[in-house]
Amino acid sequence: MATMDEQQPLHILFLPFLVPGHLIPIADMAALFAARGVRCTILTTPVNAAVVRPAVDRANDDALRGDAGGAPAIDIAVVPFPDVGLPPGVESGTALASEEDRGKFFHAIRRLREPFDRFMAEHHPDAVVADGLFTWSVDAAAEHGVPRLVFLGTGVFARSCQESMVRHNPVEACPDDDPDAAVSLPGLPHRVEMRRSQMIDPKKRPDHWAYFKMMNDADQRSYGEVFNSFHELETDYVEHYRTALGRRAWLVGPAAFASKDFAARGAAELSPDADGCLRWLDAKPHGSVAYVSFGTLSSFSPAEMRELARGLDLSGMNFVWVINGAADDTDASGQWMPEGFPELISPHGDRGLTIRGWAPQMLILNHPAVGGFVTHCGWNSTLEAVSAGVPMVTWPRYADQFFNEKLIVEVLKVGVSVGSKDFASNLENHQVIGGEVIAGAVRRVMGDGEEGAEAIRKKAAELGVKARGALEKGGSSHDDVGRLMDALMARRTSVDASELAELSPSAIYSVPKHTEEKLGVA
Repeated sequence: MATMDEQQPLHILFLPFLVPGHLIPIADMAALFAARGVRCTILTTPVNAAVVRPAVDRANDDALRGDAGGAPAIDIAVVPFPDVGLPPGVESGTALASEEDRGKFFHAIRRLREPFDRFMAEHHPDAVVADGLFTWSVDAAAEHGVPRLVFLGTGVFARSCQESMVRHNPVEACPDDDPDAAVSLPGLPHRVEMRRSQMIDPKKRPDHWAYFKMMNDADQRSYGEVFNSFHELETDYVEHYRTALGRRAWLVGPAAFASKDFAARGAAELSPDADGCLRWLDAKPHGSVAYVSFGTLSSFSPAEMRELARGLDLSGMNFVWVINGAADDTDASGQWMPEGFPELISPHGDRGLTIRGWAPQMLILNHPAVGGFVTHCGWNSTLEAVSAGVPMVTWPRYADQFFNEKLIVEVLKVGVSVGSKDFASNLENHQVIGGEVIAGAVRRVMGDGEEGAEAIRKKAAELGVKARGALEKGGSSHDDVGRLMDALMARRTSVDASELAELSPSAIYSVPKHTEEKLGVA
C-alpha cells in the first residue's frame, strides 16, 4: 500500500454538502486519510466549519502526539457563505424554513464554485472528494486537471437503486391514481420492489428529477466514488457497481471509527441531557432500551409525535428519545404528549428519557443497555447501528431512506419496518402511523419470545463484528484506503504537467488499463 515517507504527500480537497449528515462523515473520512499520511483540506463556510472543527482538532492533536511528522494533517479552508438573501448565520440545510429559503440555499451552493476555483488554482490538490450535490464540481475539477471523486453520504445499495431509478424511470409506467402500485427496480442483484408513494415522482417533482439526472450524469463523468461503507455489508452491490455499471468505487467505512471521541463527534456543544442519559442507561438491563432518533433534518407533526409517544408506552420497553427538530416550536410545551406520558419521562420516571439537542449517538448505540434503534434510515444512522450491532425499527421519510430500509429489512434482515409509505420532505406532511403499529415493530425487534427477534439480533451482532474489523489493518476498508492512495499516486507520477494541460476533461479521468488491473479496480 502507498506510503508517503519518501515523496511529497498526497493532497486531497474535501468539499462536503452543507448539512451535518454530510459534513460529519467527510470530517471522519479526512481523519482516516490523514492518519495514513495524506494532507487533507476541508473547504466550507464559517457556520459549517464549526461542525467539523472538533473532529479536525482531535485528528490533528492525535497527529502531533503520533507519527504524522509533527504537523497538523487536516486544514479547514473557510470561505464566506454567498449572499443570496438568507438571514445571517443560515448556512445549512437544517436551518431552512420554507421552499423559498431552499431555493436561495441551492443558489448559494452554485455560487460556491468561485471560491472552489480560487482554491484549486492556488493549491492544485491531487484529488477532490466532492459531494454529489455539487454537480458543477465535475467540470470545475476537470478545468483544473484534477480528478473528482464523488461522495454522496449513502451506501452502494442505495446508489445502485438510484441509478436504476434514473436510468429506467419505472414510476412512469404506474397509474397516477394508485400510490400503492408496486414499482420494481430493474437490473439489481436482488428483487427490489417499492410502493409508488415511496419514490420520487418525476411528474410531481420535475425539478427534483432533473437534479437527480444531472447528478447521475456528473457522477458517471467522475474518476470514481468513495463510500462510507464496507464490503461485507454490501458485497453483491459492490460487485454490481464495479462490474455491471462499470464504475470505480472505494469503500472506506465505517468512517466514524476515525474519531477517538464518540461523545463530541459532530458537535461543538452536546445536549445538557447527555451525561444524565448515559448514567440512566447504566442502570438499565442489557438490551432493554429502545433508542429513538430521526437525525437532524426530519420533522414530525404533533399528531405523529403523539402516536410515537403512545407506541413507546405500549411497547413496554424502556426508551431514550432524541427530540431534535422533531417537534414544532409552538408545541414545545408538550401538548402532543398523550395522557400519562409526562410521568414516564419525568425526573422520577423509570421507563423513559428524552434528550433535546445533540446526543452522543455513537456512545448510546454502543451502550449494552440499548437493544433496538427506531430510525429514519439515514445512512449515517444506519451505519452507526450496524457498527454497534444494534437491530433497527425502520421509519424512512425521504431521500435515500426508503432504499436503506430495503437493505436493512429485506437484504440484511436486521430490522423491522413500521410501514412508512410516503416520500415527503421535512417541509411536507407525512402519514400518521398508529401507536399500536409502532409498539408492535419495537417488540418484534426487542421482545423476548417474539418470532424472528432472536435471528434479527444475531445477524445484527455478526455485522457489528465485521464492521469493526473493516478498518483494522488487513480489513477491507483499510485496504481500499490504500488502493485509492496508490491509484492517485500512480496518476500523479504518470501524467506530467505539460501533458495534463493538453488533455480533455474526459481524458483526465482515465487511468491506464494496466494500472487499473494492478490496483484491482478494473
